[in-house]
Parts: sequence; structure tokens; C-alpha cells
Amino acid sequence: MAFNTLGDQDEVMSEINVTPLVDVMLVLLVVFIVTAPLLSNVIHVKLPKTEATAIPDEPAAVTLTVDATGKVFLEKREIELVELGKTLRDLQQRQPELNLYLQADDATRYGIVAKVMAAIERSGVSKVAVITEAE
Repeated sequence: MAFNTLGDQDEVMSEINVTPLVDVMLVLLVVFIVTAPLLSNVIHVKLPKTEATAIPDEPAAVTLTVDATGKVFLEKREIELVELGKTLRDLQQRQPELNLYLQADDATRYGIVAKVMAAIERSGVSKVAVITEAE
């Protein structure tokens, strides 16, 4: 509550103090600026929105397999994880409409699958389907 110091006016000043409101808004702005980059760190995967169906035979489809020991195979040919990004990038340049099927063994460690998916994203392949078995 603000008081008038002039003495001859007995009215109370009724103005809204916006300083706390501005402080709260600045704190919220800083929080959103800090958390926004964390929300965009996702791997974009386009999965078909159908029930369990057979995999179509497409000429531009490539199968990427990770076995239980963590070995990576591209079309039944073993490939090192460090070479995966470059190999997929070369395939993407030759076949712009490249579809990639990723299948990983149930016993595979999550870290290895995450590294494979990161290599897929860095290579520029945008059509990825994760292959699973129907229950």
C-alpha cells in the first residue's frame, strides 16, 4: 500500500506494482530458454501406423541388424559401428528414397542400439522402421 506524502490529500494510491510480475516472467523465460534445446534432442523415426503386417519387398529397403553380442550387420554383412554412418550416407546419396529396417536382438544392450540409432540419424536417413515380433 502506498501513502501520499502531500498531507492535504487523504486518498490512497492504487496502482499495480508490476516489478514482481516482470521478475517471474524473466525467470520463466530463462527456464524455457535452458530447457528448449533438451526437448529437441530426439531421433525422428517414421513408423507405419498399421497393425502387424508383413514387411513389403521394396527395392530401396535395407535391413540393419544388431545381434545379441552387439555386432552390427548391414544386409547380412558385418560392419563396424564407426563406419556405419558413412556407409548409410553413401547409400542415401545413391538411393534418395532409402527405407531402413532396424532390428535388434532382445538381449542387446540399450547403449549399442542407441549408438546405432544415432548413427542412422547423423547419416540423414529419414525413413526408419523398427522391426519387432508380434506378441
